[in-house]
Amino acid sequence: MDLDTDSAFAELGLASDATELEVKAAWRRLVSQWHPDRNGSASAVTKMQRINRALEQIRRAGFRVDPLPRGADDTTTTTTASAAADRDRQRAPIHRKVKLTLEEAAAGCIKVLRGKICESCSICAGAGHLVLGGNCAQCRGSGAVSKRSWFGWPGARVECEACLGGGIARQPCQACAGTGKSSTHKYKVSVRIPHGVRHGDRLHVDGQGRRPGQPPADLDIRVQVLAHPFFELDDDGSIRCELPVDGFAWIANRPIQVPTLAGLQPMQLNRERLTYRLNGQGFPMQRRGSCGDHVVTVVPVFPAQFSTDQEILLDQLMAGTSGAAGQASDDRLAAWNRQLRAWERGLAARGNSTS
Repeated sequence: MDLDTDSAFAELGLASDATELEVKAAWRRLVSQWHPDRNGSASAVTKMQRINRALEQIRRAGFRVDPLPRGADDTTTTTTASAAADRDRQRAPIHRKVKLTLEEAAAGCIKVLRGKICESCSICAGAGHLVLGGNCAQCRGSGAVSKRSWFGWPGARVECEACLGGGIARQPCQACAGTGKSSTHKYKVSVRIPHGVRHGDRLHVDGQGRRPGQPPADLDIRVQVLAHPFFELDDDGSIRCELPVDGFAWIANRPIQVPTLAGLQPMQLNRERLTYRLNGQGFPMQRRGSCGDHVVTVVPVFPAQFSTDQEILLDQLMAGTSGAAGQASDDRLAAWNRQLRAWERGLAARGNSTS
């Protein structure tokens, strides 16, 4: 039996001047209470049918009211806006993952997130079907049918596809064509990533006060910092980098360019050292505060085989290091040569005394 508009509002427990938001809220509340999947009473099916018919009648009547009735005072305005905000906050957040380079995580950046959200059909509450009541015609209320064998003999019993094993008659929802979805909202939002975020950190973006095209709910963002081709990040904020350098440049104490989070920076080589520390050039130790150090370990690289010209140059260098008349030009090498000659003379003297 069809309902008139006033009866439809009464069925939902509302006055005929209820707002559209109140209608939707009342329908959702009643569905959560009387849906046969949640309510096992004998009257659940009938009650669910009446709820759906009431909502459909209100929609067919083209009933529309302003969210704020005429003459509403400031108190009504505040209450209605607060109720709408509460409903928005109750929506499940949208979970997203943001991939960042180590440089982006250190300095902070802005990421543009795009996506789409499918809204559940309000007629069938996202189920994709409407409960008709009574027993399913195919399984006669048992929820299972016999599967025919190759020869037409009754076989094993399987779940009824018409009622999905529930045994209650149902039909596909025409409003959503059985999909359970009413509409799809695309969104695009720019998210500011603070500096110093780490892998696994979670960020929350409030969905309140959103504009058209923005997410219909809060965003729950998990940070994923990608592996870096050069750097390793320590817990204390230190950045470690192993850098191959020309062995001859290292011997000659030449300056080189080293990669850091801020780009290439000059660094003076010292043949006495293999490890260098650039203070404060590492990763932020906290969201706010100083940064760790950038630790560079150089690996001098020499040719696997010297060319003829290189051999000649090396001989010249060795001759220059030894000095004129076999005297070393470096004090350490000269001291070593003196000790070596004294040791050699001692061996010769001991050999002559035993002969």
